[in-house]
Amino acid sequence: MDIRLLNADEAEAAIPALSALLADSIEDNASMGFMAPCDAGAVDAFWRQVAAGVAAGAVILAVAEEEGEFVGTVQAGLAQKPNQPHRGDVMKLIVLRAFRGRGVSRLLMEALEAECRKRGRWLLVLDTATGSAAEAIYPRFGWNRVGVVPDYALYPEGGYCATTFFYKRLADPSP
Repeated sequence: MDIRLLNADEAEAAIPALSALLADSIEDNASMGFMAPCDAGAVDAFWRQVAAGVAAGAVILAVAEEEGEFVGTVQAGLAQKPNQPHRGDVMKLIVLRAFRGRGVSRLLMEALEAECRKRGRWLLVLDTATGSAAEAIYPRFGWNRVGVVPDYALYPEGGYCATTFFYKRLADPSP
């Protein structure tokens, strides 16, 4: 399993593979910000926006590959506000259903966290659907549960979904 960060050109070239990952997740009814059936144009536009964020230095995009196939991805949006130079938002941790349970999520998160540290981002936050398999993995990765907001989003197939928020300090703040 290879874990690597994509630059802007690689992110742009990877849009079809990244779209397939997201479509697999949506088909599994994961709350990823999209509704079913999957709108291919909207998914493509989303990944183009991510690639633009990578080009602007506002997004870190990591992928997991096995034998040349993308089997997972995760990203961090780097807070752009002047009072938040230390913070990042982890988004879209996706692993193909056929590759779940093999440690791909852990490898992706470790690589993303290491890159965030390098960029001076030592406080990370994320949210995930309450009761999902994803919610169960974050505490095992050292993340702290903050709380739950009921009816925060919709599942792709409809129906409201509560959302659990987490944070992780990668380092102690400088005085």
